[in-house]
Order: sequence, then structure tokens, then C-alpha cells
Amino acid sequence: MKQSADQNRIIIGISGASGVIYGIRMLELLRSVGIETHLVMSKSAEVTLAYESNLKVKDVRALADVVYNNVDIGAAISSGSFKTRGMIVAPCSIRTVSEIASGVTSSLLTRAADVVLKERRRLVLMVRESPLHVGHLRTLTTAAEIGAIIATPVPAFYTAPKTIDDLVNHSVGRALDLFDIDCGLVKRWRETADDEDVQARQTKKKTKKRPRLS
Repeated sequence: MKQSADQNRIIIGISGASGVIYGIRMLELLRSVGIETHLVMSKSAEVTLAYESNLKVKDVRALADVVYNNVDIGAAISSGSFKTRGMIVAPCSIRTVSEIASGVTSSLLTRAADVVLKERRRLVLMVRESPLHVGHLRTLTTAAEIGAIIATPVPAFYTAPKTIDDLVNHSVGRALDLFDIDCGLVKRWRETADDEDVQARQTKKKTKKRPRLS
């Protein structure tokens, strides 16, 4: 039986925030598990790519199954009748989330995100900004209230990461978890026998009685 389009198709938006590697790794991982990707990059994302990666724009586009121009408001992903599992914006700039939260969209990237929300599909925003002022916080609250998931790429140090790739893979893997997509890269808390043994030893150490002083 052929898998339905909405279960095998996801939109990837890459905005101009720092952290373009998140979007790149997202495309790589989704290709590895056979998920069809529809990519839209902002012009600012292309500029950021030149600063943060040795890849060219054409290299990133080659990782996706379908690529759209960010000014093409007539593209397939601008319509709710084009079925997808949802959309991830990785990384997501404050400008991008502001357009999404207000519903006043000026590009295909933010229009596609707006469509995902109105169709009650999943929208994950990997917001990259710090520190946040009250205006940012209010915008993020509004986005969450209308259905977006704010998934800031916060590193997990319990995994004992050894490289930047370890940190990136975990954050991207956790974002994909929100779509029930497991690429096998997330080290999950207390899911192995070793983790259980460590926890047991720590508990035993804490409960061990101290000797009485004579």
C-alpha cells in the first residue's frame, strides 16, 4: 500500500538566523529515512550560509527533493490543498516568527508556515535568538497560542557530547521527534542498561548509612 503523501512529505524552511547547519542536517537526515523534503530558503539564509558553511546554495538545494523560490507565492506549499505532514523552520529568526505570529506574511517561507497552521498541521520553529526582550517573548507566546511549537535548539549535556556534530544531531533529532520521525541519533535519557546501572549506583550511594563516630 502506497504511503499517503501527507505522511511522507515535510516542508523545511531555512531563515537567516545563525545556525544554518540545523536546516542542512535536517535535510540530510530526512533523506536518509526516505522522507520527501520541500525546501524554501530566505535570501538572508543564503547570506548566512556563506558565513557559516563551506557549502554553496546549490549544494543545500541538492539535498532536498523539491526546492522553491522564496518569492514564488504561487508555489505548491502556499496552498492548504497540498498535503504535508507539516513544516520545520530551522533555524528560525525572530523576524520569521514575528511574521508567522502576526499572520502578515511577506514571503513563501512564512506563507507556507501560515498555511500549515491554518490547516492544523504541525509547525516547529527552531528559534535562534538570545537574550530575548519582552517583545520577543510576547511574539513567541502568540506563535505558541496559534499552534506553533517553539523548539529552541538547546544542547543536552547529559549525552556527553564530544563534537559540535553531536550537539547539532541531538537538537535536530529532538525536533524530528515531534513528527514521530526517529533517525537513530538521539541518545535518550535512561533507555540503556548502562544508564540504569549508573542511576542505581548513585541511588545506592546516597542511601548508604554513614558510620557512627565513637
